[in-house]
Amino acid sequence: MAVLKALKKIFGKTENPTPNPAGQPEAPSAKHVKEEPKAEKSGRPAKARGQAASGKAPQTKGKQERPRREQPVKPVDTWKLEDFVVEPAEGKTRFHDFNLSPELMHAIHDLGFPYCTPIQAQVLGYTLNGRDAIGRAQTGTGKTAAFLISTITQLLQTPPPKERYMGEPRALIIAPTRELVVQIAKDAQALTKYCGLNVMSFVGGMDFDKQLKQLESRYCDILVATPGRLLDFNQRGEVHLDMVEVMVLDEADRMLDMGFIPQVRQIIRQTPMKGERQTLLFSATFTEDVMNLAKQWTTNPAIVEIEPENVASDTVEQHVYAVAGSDKYKLLYNLITQNDWSRVMVFANRKDEVRRIEERLTRDGVSAAQMSGDVPQHKRIKVLEGFREGKIRVLVATDVAGRGIHIDGISHVINFTLPETPDDYVHRIGRTGRAGTSGTSISFAGEDDAYALPAIEALLGRKIACEMPPDELLKAVPRKN
Repeated sequence: MAVLKALKKIFGKTENPTPNPAGQPEAPSAKHVKEEPKAEKSGRPAKARGQAASGKAPQTKGKQERPRREQPVKPVDTWKLEDFVVEPAEGKTRFHDFNLSPELMHAIHDLGFPYCTPIQAQVLGYTLNGRDAIGRAQTGTGKTAAFLISTITQLLQTPPPKERYMGEPRALIIAPTRELVVQIAKDAQALTKYCGLNVMSFVGGMDFDKQLKQLESRYCDILVATPGRLLDFNQRGEVHLDMVEVMVLDEADRMLDMGFIPQVRQIIRQTPMKGERQTLLFSATFTEDVMNLAKQWTTNPAIVEIEPENVASDTVEQHVYAVAGSDKYKLLYNLITQNDWSRVMVFANRKDEVRRIEERLTRDGVSAAQMSGDVPQHKRIKVLEGFREGKIRVLVATDVAGRGIHIDGISHVINFTLPETPDDYVHRIGRTGRAGTSGTSISFAGEDDAYALPAIEALLGRKIACEMPPDELLKAVPRKN
């Protein structure tokens, strides 16, 4: 009987709220939100920003309702740090070598990361001690996990303020493209799985009200955003940046190229002064402009430079075809159809060029989609899913849109036009030959873009053989009835 009474007490008289996702804290009740003087800060009542559900217990029909079935007991997570065994290895740094929380180590274990990449080992050595850092590293070196692990550790070691509002992130990560923001947020959610931290992402092209509801539903610990959409929220009084403890700027060189720096300056002015926040800045290149920005926004930063072991992966076979501009489309069509390639990425320098290539391929019976700044976010997500699942055969993209795409199984990358910046060539061909698999890149060098080849070869440290395409690859494209 004592057991029965205890069960009734547990299951009969308490609320049965909808369970939250693993590791996510429940929305706070109104009593945990201060009502003044900051209640006017966001332009909406404190209740909307801080109050959870009504708190009333669900109504029951009394003893007449049929007996409840016994709820299955959620298995207890018995994982221990001892389950994550990584032997010391010469020249390698383990995550065990840093003072990381068991919850974070559990997530790292789940992700299968036994040893740090070079940039992770170097960056964490500084940032876990609270120091600002500037990192130079290419995509694929593990820099995202480096700044996320550091950020998560800071948030776990410092208790959140007792009085908080919704819309006040403790860590802010700014990235230039929507795809990169989505990828960073996904990685952050995986690493915070057991940490009880909330990750949110804001990007343009997605439903504003939907993102606003997310912001109002729970506290925000880590916010990942593109500059424009973040400013939208900030200027409407929905997001306040005065509690930011860690600020990360990813791909600073790309933000410069895209003209985002004025927006980034506006954002940074809303955060605590440098020295009162930790600032991490990452860039593929250390130009004079990037270093000037770093000087303005950081205090005594550690400078970490990681040279990729190979500028371009050895798993990517590289070719260049010398071809007249008027023959480029015929060459592209014949390469894809005659070889029956099923997952190809085509790069062009301009959005209008990307659109024309995609339209011509589609007209000629090749399943294709485009990825550029003109494509709205909801469509981008569908396109990437279709490409990943093999429903879309060819993805045509600009450098900006293609840089954040990480999809395994891309067999070929075709540079319809050579990029003006050599680094972009490395980023492009890095979409294939991933995770140790082999891949092929083919570049079309025409009269308008062949001038870019010497600078690319200088970066690679070797020549790329230039060949004439065989006649069968220059056959006329069959007309569709």
